[in-house]
Order: sequence, then C-alpha cells, then structure tokens
Amino acid sequence: MAVASFTCTSPAITSRSTIASPRRSAPFVSLPSPNAVRASLRSDRSSTFSSVTTHVTAVENALVQEAVKVEPPVAIVTGASRGIGKAVALALGKAGCKVLVNYARSSKEAEEVSKEIEALGGQAITFGGDVSKEGDVEAMMKAAVDTWGTIDILINNAGITRDTLLMRMKKQQWQDVIDLNLTGVFLCTQAATKIMLKKRKGRIVNIASIVGLTGNIGQANYSAAKAGVIGFTKSVAKEYASRNITVNAVAPGFIASDMTAKLSEEVEKKYLEHIPLGRFGQPEDVAGLVEFLTLNPAAGYITGQVLTIDGGMVIKVFPVLNIGAVPADMLMFVPTGTNTAEYRNGSEPVSSPGGAVKCRGSSQIPASDLPVPLSNDLVITTND
Repeated sequence: MAVASFTCTSPAITSRSTIASPRRSAPFVSLPSPNAVRASLRSDRSSTFSSVTTHVTAVENALVQEAVKVEPPVAIVTGASRGIGKAVALALGKAGCKVLVNYARSSKEAEEVSKEIEALGGQAITFGGDVSKEGDVEAMMKAAVDTWGTIDILINNAGITRDTLLMRMKKQQWQDVIDLNLTGVFLCTQAATKIMLKKRKGRIVNIASIVGLTGNIGQANYSAAKAGVIGFTKSVAKEYASRNITVNAVAPGFIASDMTAKLSEEVEKKYLEHIPLGRFGQPEDVAGLVEFLTLNPAAGYITGQVLTIDGGMVIKVFPVLNIGAVPADMLMFVPTGTNTAEYRNGSEPVSSPGGAVKCRGSSQIPASDLPVPLSNDLVITTND
C-alpha cells in the first residue's frame, strides 16, 4: 500500500516539524537607592551597638549583684571592753566588719562598745566568757557562727597581769597569767582555724608585748606568756600558710591608759625619757596596725611577723638600777599599778643615803619619783 509523504513549505515551520523553544528573559531586579543603602547600614550599626550595650549592662548588673553578695568580714576580738581591745573592735567595726566583742567581767563596758560600733554603721554582739576555759571558747565561736555564719578574723587580745618578783611569786599568780595570756591564745586560735581552714582564708593577730622580747623585772609570768605568744605565732603561721591563713603578732610598748593619766608631770617626764618618740602610744595606734594586718590587701603577704609599736623603746638603752647594800631577804617588790611598782626595804621605798636610787652611769632616779615604771628594765643588785 502506498503512503503519501508531505513536505511543509511554510516559512514558519522548519523541516522535521521541529519548533524552536522560546528564550527566557532574566527576571527584573530593583536595586535600592544609595540613600536607602546608607539608611540600612545605619540601622544595622545602631542595632548592633544596642545589642552590645545591652550585653555590657547585663554584665555590669551581674557584677554589682555579685558584689552585693560579698558579706563583710566577721571578727572576734577578745578582751574588747576597754583599752587596746576596745580600740581594735571599734576600728574593725568602723571599717565594716561584723564584730563579736568578748569580755570577762565588764559587761556594761562591752555593751557600750557594741553600741558604738552600731552607731558607726556596723554590726556587733557581745559575749561574756573566759578564754582560758575551753567550753567558753567553743561557745563564743558558736555564737559568732550562729549569728553570721563564719569567722574571718581573730584578735587574741585578752590578758591579765599578776606582777611580783619571782622570789615572791605564788604558783597561782604564775598559772593565772599563763592560762589566760597564753593558753587562751592557743584555745581561741585552735577553735577559729577549724572554720578558717574550710574557707582556706583567715587573718589572725595576737597582741603580745615588748616584754616578750626584752623581759622585765617583776613580770616573769607575763613576760614568759608573751614570749610564748610570739613563738606560738611563728609556729602557727608556718602551719597554716598553705591554707591562706596569716598569723602575726603585735608587740605594744607603753600605751596610754587610766593609770598613765594619773601620773604627775614630773614622773611622766621621766617615763618619756625612755621613749625615743617622746610620747606614750595610744590604743588607736595599735588598732590602726591591727586593722592593716587584717583588712588591707597589702598585708596578704605578711605572716609570722612580730611588729613592735613602742615609740622606739626596744632600741633604747635603759639605766641599770643598783640598790647597793640591801640584804636580799629584806628587799620587797610592791606593785602599785598595771605597769609600776616600788622597791621597798621593809615599809619604806628603797633609796640611797643621798636621797636618790643610784643607777650605773650618770643617771639617777630620785626617791620621790617612786614608783618606777616596769618598762625601765631595772636590775637589782644586793650585797649578798
């Protein structure tokens, strides 16, 4: 069967009936104007800056809140109802510490110290207790922890004197001073460091005395106790240094007190001759040093040290008293105050026929100036 074949001659159609695909035109893109671009960039920069500012503000607020959470240091000051202890408690309270004011018998005075601290804007509680008794010390530490949660600072200041010559000293006079002035430091330090060790942080200052370095006639018990405090300070500083607990001692010299206020002008002048700075120290002088050691970051690298604060007394050469021909068994040392005493032969103050207690060298102490200060480091000789 024959099949017809046709050829299309239309100019619009090619052979083989193939139709060309239509061309696709590129989509129309509208470009922003330069002003629009600049406005967009400014908007982006503003948004970025706003985000950074917001972030910085958030960080600052977090830091402020963190700072608010930092609690003021908690300090325990023993023997804080008067004198050096009171000055230290007030200084720490004024600096922002929470202070436990310890006392043994002077409850009224201790309450006044607490009120003064609160008036300065600080916080304080009082605690009556004998630091030579372990039970009282444990209760005192518990009172601080129950009230404020921790202990950061310990000031071992409590102390007593029972002055007399060694030949006259009773065992109880020796023991009373050692128990309070040395054993009390041991008990308080041991109890407080249990808490400090957990925090790996703490500051301890022990109030010693220059007589712990030089010794003093009529104060064998007191000098021994204070020398013991100095040795104790150095040992404990070595033990706890790796736990970031610093332990230092302050050794005051002649500090003004109620007793020095009663001295006559002439006697006061004699005392001051032995102090190169020419004045008595003030409790606030000692308190300032203690505040530095406990609160100032610059003291963080100081530990195991004994800092004397005595107006230069320990560098002064004192006269040596020569009583002369007084039988040893007739010589009596009679304390007349915290830091003074009389040398008596029977009931009369000892003096030479010339009316003066003679000293080696050119100096003399008129008999009228008795009592003499214990800080003179006097040496008695007899004809025995």
